[in-house]
Amino acid sequence: MGKKLERDYQPGLIDRISMRFPGCFVLKNDEQYLQGIPDLTILYGRYWAMLEVKKSPKEPYRPNQEYYLQLLGEMSFTATIFPENEEEVLDALQSAFGA
Repeated sequence: MGKKLERDYQPGLIDRISMRFPGCFVLKNDEQYLQGIPDLTILYGRYWAMLEVKKSPKEPYRPNQEYYLQLLGEMSFTATIFPENEEEVLDALQSAFGA
C-alpha cells in the first residue's frame, strides 16, 4: 500500500469534525490566495478555529505556515493536526469551543 497523502486524510477528517460539532461549518482555505494560511477554518456558534492538516508529524511546514498558526492562535484556536494526534487536537478544540 502506498503512502497516504494529506488530500486523502483531509476529507475523512472534515467528516469527523462535522460529526463531533453538529452544525459547524468547515471551510477549506486556498493556499494560492494566501500562502501559508492553515488548511481548514471551522466555524461553530460564536467560535472559530483554524487547523493545519499534515499527513504525518514529520512533514515540514511550508513558508508562512508557522507564522499564521502563531498569529491566528493569538486570536482563537489553531493547531497542526495529523492522524497520530487527531483525537488530542479534537479534544482540545472541543474544550476551546466550550462544548
